[in-house]
Amino acid sequence: MIPRIHKMGTRTIGLIRYLYGPGTHEEHTDPHLVAAWDSLVPDPGRNPKATYADLQRLLDQPVEALPKSRRPTEHVWHLSIRAAPEDPILSDEQWGDIARRMVAATGIAPDGDTAGCRWAAVRHADDHIHIIATTVREDGRRPRRHNEAKRSQAEARLIEADYGLRRLSTGDGTAAQRPTSAERHKADRHQRERTPREELRESVRRAAAGARSEEEFFGRLTHAGLLVKRRVAPSGDLLGYTVALPDDRNKNGEPVFYSGSKLAPDLSLPRVRERWTPPAEPSSDEVVSPEQPALPPVTGPAYARRRATTATWQALLLIEHGDDGTAAARIAAAGEVLDALAETSAAHTRRELRDAAFAFERASRSHVRAVHGHDRALRQAAHDLAHSGSALGIGEDGATTAMLIDTAFFLVTAAANWHAKKKHAQQAEAAYQAAEHLRAAYEIAAAQPMSVLHQRGRSMPLQRRQAVVLRQALPEIAEQVLAEPGWPALAATLADAQAAGHNPTHLLAEATRHRELDSATSVSDVLVWRLRRLAHLPADPAASLPRYAPTTQPALKAANNASRRR
Repeated sequence: MIPRIHKMGTRTIGLIRYLYGPGTHEEHTDPHLVAAWDSLVPDPGRNPKATYADLQRLLDQPVEALPKSRRPTEHVWHLSIRAAPEDPILSDEQWGDIARRMVAATGIAPDGDTAGCRWAAVRHADDHIHIIATTVREDGRRPRRHNEAKRSQAEARLIEADYGLRRLSTGDGTAAQRPTSAERHKADRHQRERTPREELRESVRRAAAGARSEEEFFGRLTHAGLLVKRRVAPSGDLLGYTVALPDDRNKNGEPVFYSGSKLAPDLSLPRVRERWTPPAEPSSDEVVSPEQPALPPVTGPAYARRRATTATWQALLLIEHGDDGTAAARIAAAGEVLDALAETSAAHTRRELRDAAFAFERASRSHVRAVHGHDRALRQAAHDLAHSGSALGIGEDGATTAMLIDTAFFLVTAAANWHAKKKHAQQAEAAYQAAEHLRAAYEIAAAQPMSVLHQRGRSMPLQRRQAVVLRQALPEIAEQVLAEPGWPALAATLADAQAAGHNPTHLLAEATRHRELDSATSVSDVLVWRLRRLAHLPADPAASLPRYAPTTQPALKAANNASRRR
């Protein structure tokens, strides 16, 4: 259940007309009272003799009783309360009880206070009500509304428990503004999956992902087909911007524009500009280690995904060990990587990746202020992804996509755990949802390359040799991995690493040294991608099949000898 306190108003009659009227887009049906401060209040919705003016005069009586000098200009209080889509339809009596609890919790009309403010609750849809009140008490004083938003949220959690409704997490004020009822009805009429506000938020986030300047940011907005207006001061300085979808029009046929801050708190121009502030020096924890030398410059989607995988892995290792500000910066930048990946993904993975990015958007913000600079590697990765073009979804492009998704899953899970420790309930839930979408996207992207590896690893002699290596390197989990369906693919990857001159025992130790594997559905799958990244093997095993190393290599000779002894 979602309560929302709206901006204070000046005209009681204006809000009454809206609540009892047809709505902006004819979405209001059967408007009527479900509760009020007095049970005898006339209902213009059900009583043909009652008028809007009658209700307005009654609500405004305490205001009009004050001397003009003491009358507040903004005296109209408005709260809407919406049930979750999966909740059962509540009766008028139940909504009336909810309204009384809300005005009591917010200080408008406390329980047992006969001098509280006058209020009325109007229902014009199955899933929500609106409460209108005038903020002058019967005794002429003003109500105590301190922290009314938080108190309404706390009461909503209690109502959910009492009525058996979907239990939501209490927010912290950093969530993006939800679409209004009118926006949702308009989207339904036009058969849109998402409202224009949500579509714009997604498009603006993709435009900001990895952008390095205002020119690049606004260029991407225009390239995405959005209508863009810039707000310029008399001095010529850029103060802000608004965006609109070309086909989203109001009743006068004009585009409906939204400012960045109305889409999400971190999409205002000042907040977007914070991302463009370069660090004075590279962060020491973002320098590529000698064991993971820098890859060649980005020349296509596969290289971009390789580089993004390395940056994501480094962020994964450090997100739980840095201070809060740098962790928040990396989590926010992880959202940019997901946005860029979704935008450049192949058609068969695009839906799940976009859903992952859409869900993770909520996890990218909290009251922990991000310290930008430490997110440079991830933001560079997002930039590379955005500029490398769309991946084909096959060959090295498709395989490196699976590699990146695999690593991103663990980064998003780490973000969820970090938020959970900080008691950021909504952000943690959003990150877990994003992880599930990434898991689904991985299954799609990894199907072809893992199938090739599985076929190559079916040789029993090869499996016996690599089982020795696995037991030496990871004795604690070796038997679990050997029993997994993905073991043949891991055996083939270990053989590839040996053929490339690597010590597979050392690679396995490196792949598991810093991160747990408990959240992995398939440990063998995870190790395949970590090993192929660490050893710089082709992500697509069909692209270049390395010949297995000759038996003169020390590591392979030892493995063969051990296998024969068994």
